[in-house]
Amino acid sequence: MSAEPSDAVTFSDLSRNPRAVAERADAQDFYLTAADREEERDENLVTAARVFAALARSESGERAVASALAEVFSWVRHLTAAERRDFAEELIAALSDAAELAIDRTAHEVIAGWRATARIKADESLYPQALAPTQGDFGPVQALG
Repeated sequence: MSAEPSDAVTFSDLSRNPRAVAERADAQDFYLTAADREEERDENLVTAARVFAALARSESGERAVASALAEVFSWVRHLTAAERRDFAEELIAALSDAAELAIDRTAHEVIAGWRATARIKADESLYPQALAPTQGDFGPVQALG
């Protein structure tokens, strides 16, 4: 069930080639965990993702998910009702991908994208500018933290 991430290092990798593993450790953070614990974590994530997806398929569940998202992400108040539904659908799909396919980055990207949308919409001076037509190349874009 648990797909091994491409950056995972097994104990055999460590015992066969400790120098290569040490070089990778210099480039990124590692943590040591037992495979059965990782499988349990993956199973829990799959279960949670499936519960959210099932919940969102009913009208009352959709309201519950919307309410939970508003509590967890206070900035959703700047989104329209349709945008909040889109955010919920995209987030549930991304969580499902994280759980079922070990694609963890997508959920972060969905949250960051919708937060950026809310940030622009919340700023009364920036939002009209964002809606105005543009022409040409404005150069490199710097990501906001």
